[in-house]
Amino acid sequence: MLSVADVFGIHNSTIRLVVDLVVLFLAVIWLALLYWTFADARRRIADPLLVACATAASLFPFVGTIVYMIVRPPEYLDDVHERELEIQAAEARLAEYGMHVCPHCDHEIEKDFLRCPTCLRKLKDPCAGCGRPLDPSWKLCPYCETEVGVEPPVARRARRHREPEQTIGAHPPADLG
Repeated sequence: MLSVADVFGIHNSTIRLVVDLVVLFLAVIWLALLYWTFADARRRIADPLLVACATAASLFPFVGTIVYMIVRPPEYLDDVHERELEIQAAEARLAEYGMHVCPHCDHEIEKDFLRCPTCLRKLKDPCAGCGRPLDPSWKLCPYCETEVGVEPPVARRARRHREPEQTIGAHPPADLG
């Protein structure tokens, strides 16, 4: 069996053993770096093709892993997801406090605006009954109970009772008392 010591022409058995152990140690470190690159790339990169490329790059002993460490994404995918959830929660808290932004231009608006004052886009429809802003998901107005999408009932005038018409020349009834 050919060993590294034979390649370099080392005939002393002690030195030969030390060289073989160093080569074995470097091979184990290289395999560990190969696995570490694969595991780290899976935690940081969502695309399986890029994970495979990073692992293939680390097949070049030590240099591939160093290059991967330079160009790898700075955050884990779990951290990115957690940050996005925190941003959504913060936006929800701001919405609860009455601070809203226009979905089109990100300008600050109030929750009862029908149109954005900056980009002039329609934000909500007014209630047909009371005119207050309605959320698009509502089925009826919570203020006046008018159904959304249905015309409000037209208010009827109260009927006046007509008094019977008196004929011309008829005399009003006399007071008999």
